[in-house]
Amino acid sequence: MTQQPKILVSACLLGEAVRYDGGDCAHHLNKKSAMLLQQWQQEGLLLPLCPEVLGGLPVPRPAAEIVGDKVVTQAGEDVSQAFCIGAEKALALCQQYQIQYAILKQGSPSCGNSLVNDGTFSKTKVRGQGITARLLTAHQIQVFNEIELSQLQVLL
Repeated sequence: MTQQPKILVSACLLGEAVRYDGGDCAHHLNKKSAMLLQQWQQEGLLLPLCPEVLGGLPVPRPAAEIVGDKVVTQAGEDVSQAFCIGAEKALALCQQYQIQYAILKQGSPSCGNSLVNDGTFSKTKVRGQGITARLLTAHQIQVFNEIELSQLQVLL
């Protein structure tokens, strides 16, 4: 019997092809993290989603980064609204299912919990949070990235 989901998770970490480039991020996981995610998924604890897709962006889509207080593509298109809508929908799902934990993809302009790209499209990481990670954290949802799963395991 599966349980009610307890952990929101970036769908790309589970192998869903929702990244901006049409790929996934499952290959970014170390063996232990991959095994934990698989176990939690089998137990019905995970609620996978992609905030960018929830916000209405297509797959594939142009890469975007946080620049100042906006999220923009390299061509300069402001996609902030889609990122904010996706973050709000992710928060609503957490509230609906009383989810207290999230595992989000590090570095993403939506999901990065401690690192994001610097806004120059040079793949340079800087300290900061993505739009969804920031909103969830502001609502007391603990956000972990894919290399922090052992910390989350202790809390479950």
